[in-house]
Order: sequence, then C-alpha cells, then structure tokens
Amino acid sequence: MEINFFIAFVAGVVSFLAPCVLPLIPGFLAYLAGSTVGEDTQKQRVQIFVNSIFFVLGFSFVFALLGVLLNSLLEAVAYDAQIWLARIGGAVIIFFGLYLTGLIKIDFLEREHKLQVKKKFNSRYLTSFVFGSAFAVGWTPCVGAVLGSILGLATSAPGSAFGLLLSYAVGLGIPFLLVGLFTAQATGLINKYIKWVKYINIVFGLILVGLGILIFTMQLSRVANFEFLNNILLK
Repeated sequence: MEINFFIAFVAGVVSFLAPCVLPLIPGFLAYLAGSTVGEDTQKQRVQIFVNSIFFVLGFSFVFALLGVLLNSLLEAVAYDAQIWLARIGGAVIIFFGLYLTGLIKIDFLEREHKLQVKKKFNSRYLTSFVFGSAFAVGWTPCVGAVLGSILGLATSAPGSAFGLLLSYAVGLGIPFLLVGLFTAQATGLINKYIKWVKYINIVFGLILVGLGILIFTMQLSRVANFEFLNNILLK
C-alpha cells in the first residue's frame, strides 16, 4: 500500500505544477498576505509564509474530510462490489492519465470552474484558510484530472482513502509552503522552468495509465509485494 501513498504524494506535487496555477502562485500568496511579490523584507516574508500555512491547512482540511467520508463509505462495501469498484477506479485512472498526456481532451476540465470567494475576513489567516478550502473544492482545471485519479485510486483501495488524500494534500502543500517562504526567488525560478512543466504532466500521465492498468487487472498488490517480479525471474 506504501506505493499508493507515494503516488498520491507525487500527484499532489504534479497538481502544484499545473500550468494554469504555477505562474500565479507567488502573486496569489502575496495577495493573501496583503503584500506584493516585489517586497522582500523580513516582515513581508513572514506574513506570506504564515498565510501560506493557513492556505495549505484550508485545502488539507477539505481533502482530509473527503478521505474520511470515502473511508466510511467504501469500508462498508461488500468484497464482490470492491472488485468492481477497483476496476472502475482503474478505468478512471487510465482515463485521467490519458488526459494528462494530451492524448484526449475533456471539455469540462478545460473550462475554469472556480469557487469564488468574494468576501475578505477581518483576519488574513481566516481569509487564507477559506481560499485554501475553495481551491480544493473549485479549481477544476488545476487539480481536477490529478485529484480525479487519486479518487479513483481510493476507490480501488477501501480503507486507505484518508491516507491517500492526506498524502496528496502533503504533496500539494509542501511546494506551496516553499514558495511562501521564498516568494521572490520562486518567481524567477518558475518563469525560468515553466516551459518544462507540460513534460512533467505527460510523464505522470503515462505513470497513471500504467497504474490504472495494474489496478484494473488486479495486479497492483503483487507489484507492491514484488511477487510479480519474482514470478518473471523464476520463469
């Protein structure tokens, strides 16, 4: 099962690297802190970083809650139904993997479906937390395909949904915190390497397709336990 958690963690990092969100992150985090990217004083860096923490806590809370709900639902499903859920989950993962490679298009994911948060609260920390929650719920083009794959993976592994979504949140959260800590430097780095981001999505999409095939054919657990490799060597 550890391989699933690692994949979920990597999926979080890939969601962070989505072309539609990556260039916006430094300015967005600075905006939440009431600052600008150009400001690089110690006080401004601390404000941006602390607001980044609350932003990450916001989307982590939503993903953790979703994981708890999925755990409760999936653990009650009979074993025969779990087999079919695994196959459905595998098919979903293959589908979203192909989308990330660019081999298929999904109009729904191409359109922006953002949950708008128009109100700013008196506390910047509360505002950042609410924006983080809205990001998890409504920023479809950026997290939709990868998050959909992790939900498909959770469907195939009843009882692990909470851990998978928490791993996904950690993978998505750590880069946010790093950008919040080094906002000024991150802006130049992002602009320098943004052209390579699409290739990361393609590679991860291919990994998801392979993962989906293993899940659909009920072979993932054998690979995780090295049984599949052992059988090949013995033959």
